Amino acid sequence: MPTWGDAAHLIDMLNVRRDADGTYVSVTRDNAANRHRGVVEGSQILAQSIVAAGRHAPGRRAVSACMVFMRAANTAEPLRIKLEELSGGRNFSTLAPHVRQGDKLCASGIMLLDATAPDVIRHRAPAPETSGPDASEPYDMSVTGRDVRFVDAAYTGDPNAPVGPPVIDAWVRYREVPDDPYLHAGLLAQFTGHVSIAAAMRPHAGIGQSQAHRMLSTAINAISISFHGNVRADSWMRYHHHSTFAGDGMTHSECRVYNVEGDLLASFTVDAMVRRASPERLFNERTSL
Repeated sequence: MPTWGDAAHLIDMLNVRRDADGTYVSVTRDNAANRHRGVVEGSQILAQSIVAAGRHAPGRRAVSACMVFMRAANTAEPLRIKLEELSGGRNFSTLAPHVRQGDKLCASGIMLLDATAPDVIRHRAPAPETSGPDASEPYDMSVTGRDVRFVDAAYTGDPNAPVGPPVIDAWVRYREVPDDPYLHAGLLAQFTGHVSIAAAMRPHAGIGQSQAHRMLSTAINAISISFHGNVRADSWMRYHHHSTFAGDGMTHSECRVYNVEGDLLASFTVDAMVRRASPERLFNERTSL
């Protein structure tokens, strides 16, 4: 696959700009590497909305963000994010992002931001034992400046790959990230849509990611993420993907993100579709989920 771009290009897309009307607008990057589909990833839209929310409520950390992706967005056109402020108190802000492309509503959700407070109690779910980044298999996802490594080389698009449990652990790190907490959080969120479908496919012989958008129609329908602390995307982040259900044309995954020390950075769930493709479905997938 040709290089999609550099991590700096991704950061530039996540760094949405405030327009005169108060909405936030993204820049585009539509090159040969993504024109085979030309569809914006749902997790990118989520990440851009998280950055927009941080710009709207500076000094507050996103603690919860849920988003449903109703229609596919085209990579060749900018996205416009309107933030509806539902509440803005001393500690918490609640925002409803609505993401449009032209007159088409592509995604909508709800976000909670917090000024945070000192601990009264603290605990976390421990990180499951696994290999560290140095002992994991590098994988080229066609973004320079972003290191991706998979434990036990578990991520593959090959439908003939050996089956395994519906679990995939990925280590991710970015080369350089501006000292902006919202961009670090956005980069963590942007990767949440990459691997959960592959984890759901892993136990099933003859099914693989290389069949997506050809024999299979796949898409992320909804992501819900909770941030448990500040994020450094230029340090190793471990994404623990566990698909807990697949059936009725849908998959569900319950996932966590840890740093290399084992601190829990975020938890997220992903609902996605995996369905037999027809020419009509593949056409509709390019235009509307």
